[in-house]
Amino acid sequence: MIRHLVLFKLNEGVERDDARVVKGVEAFRALEGTIPGIRFWELGWNVSDRPIAYDFAINSAFDDADALRRYVEHPDHQAGVALWREFATWVIADYEF
Repeated sequence: MIRHLVLFKLNEGVERDDARVVKGVEAFRALEGTIPGIRFWELGWNVSDRPIAYDFAINSAFDDADALRRYVEHPDHQAGVALWREFATWVIADYEF
């Protein structure tokens, strides 16, 4: 299985209640159960006040690298990415477990 972790940092001056952010969260929340190959899906806001912490996280799992690739290329995923590009940056980690 492949774990796919994504950590998002909101751009300076962007808050969680910004309409663009709300729409972006809803877009990613809606992916669960809609894209074949997603075996595990959770997302949420950071609760840590540490300055090095990111703001939002997605933790997901896929059977293999092909399933992850299909997810990344899926139009619904790409639409969510396009929304987040407007107000955040992110880092990812993909690893076998």
